[in-house]
Amino acid sequence: MARVDFYRLTRDPVERVLPAIATRILGNGDRLLVVAAPAMQRQSIDEALWTLQPAGFLPHGNAGSPDEAIEPILLAGTLDAVPPNGATHIALADGEWREEALAFERTFLLFDNSRIDDARATWRALAARDDVDNRFWKQDENGRWSEGP
Repeated sequence: MARVDFYRLTRDPVERVLPAIATRILGNGDRLLVVAAPAMQRQSIDEALWTLQPAGFLPHGNAGSPDEAIEPILLAGTLDAVPPNGATHIALADGEWREEALAFERTFLLFDNSRIDDARATWRALAARDDVDNRFWKQDENGRWSEGP
């Protein structure tokens, strides 16, 4: 069963949230594909993965690079059916749902208030399916995440 985690970004932008998610994924020995259509957003995520964690950078690269197959975290502008790095987890960092994400074990849909209506429609569509486990995460004023409505 595919799992889809909806992350509503009300306090921190995706560039601050994604490194924490990626750290947990890599800590579990898994790989991550990060999809964001806007090139500027991918660049911001790239910089955050280099600098946001106090212990150092999170190893990553860009789709289309010579080393894409060995990158634990791969940044891409589009979603390919089979990620070059063999990722089993995907983060839709631009808040845009892509049905192909259901082929991954776990999907993180990160969205802000500008995409709330799209996220709600996606939630309803996925909730009607028996083969998807939806989860919703919200951030409190201190930056902690909790599961809930």
